[in-house]
Amino acid sequence: MMIVLIVLIAILLIILICGIRIVPQQYVKVIERLGKYHKSWDAGIHYLVPFIDKVSKTVSLKEQVYDFQPQPVITKDNVTMLIDSVVFIKVFDPKLFTYGIEKPIQGIENLAATNLRSVVGEMELDQTLSGREEINGKMQVALDDATDPWGIKVIRVEIKNIQPPKEIEEVMTKQMRAERERRETILQAEAHQESIVKRAEGDKRAKVLAAEAERDAQIAIAEGKARSVELVYEAEAKGLEMLKDANVSETVLRLKGIDALKIVADGRATKIFMPNDLSNVISSLGVISESLGIGDHTPIDHSEKPKPEKPVDPCLDEDSNRITKGAAAVGDAIEDSVEQQYDKMTL
Repeated sequence: MMIVLIVLIAILLIILICGIRIVPQQYVKVIERLGKYHKSWDAGIHYLVPFIDKVSKTVSLKEQVYDFQPQPVITKDNVTMLIDSVVFIKVFDPKLFTYGIEKPIQGIENLAATNLRSVVGEMELDQTLSGREEINGKMQVALDDATDPWGIKVIRVEIKNIQPPKEIEEVMTKQMRAERERRETILQAEAHQESIVKRAEGDKRAKVLAAEAERDAQIAIAEGKARSVELVYEAEAKGLEMLKDANVSETVLRLKGIDALKIVADGRATKIFMPNDLSNVISSLGVISESLGIGDHTPIDHSEKPKPEKPVDPCLDEDSNRITKGAAAVGDAIEDSVEQQYDKMTL
């Protein structure tokens, strides 16, 4: 009798221990009691009444990704293409997910295919290829509204791949090549235009700089000339001031005048300058000698020193040669007079 009691107690303990259940994180167990929904177990430790309660379904609350097979769709301009989509879902109600639909994933796949055909059928080929965001948004709204009674939340829908027919691909390839060639031509033209503009701007800048340099050089040369003239005038003024301070006598000035007349009267000159007081200058030589009290007034014979006759320049005409001979004669007369006075002064 004692042995039977111990066995019964051991069996009872085993049954009680087997009824303990642990639910992992992000999972929910749907419990049925006597064939009817009882409760949903969240993460943690729970007890399952033997022979009365039953785990109907274990539901994951994680976000799930389903990549469905490509579906043939027809666009508004009657182009058939294959489009495959990716659906991201999450269960928000385990009870509805368990009892709302028999095969929820298969139902979502069929809903995605039908809504994809509906959305793409309203769009043309070019709009379909460039309007993926629009297709994704419309499908996400449609699937989310349809799966709410199933306890499923459609988070987002993404178009994975769009495969048009081969002939369409060839046409698109040619169009893409032509577009790239057009862009290349435009870029080359713009680059050529920019290079020409830059070259013209460079030439303009170079000419401006050259003109500025030439202007600065001319200014510097003019300033140098002005400075040189200024220095010459200052030197002449300083020389005149020194002559003034030296108290030069009138006799010296007259001798300087005679020297100047000798230079002017050179026979090689084509222009003759005759002073109005030439006779006064010549006669003043005697006054100078008398004032100095040198020598007598006996004339000196210069017959032994004949003056060479000036040659006739073949490049000049007869009048010019005549003027040159006259100027030479005047120069010789002045020179003779000066020599006479000088000889008298040295006696």
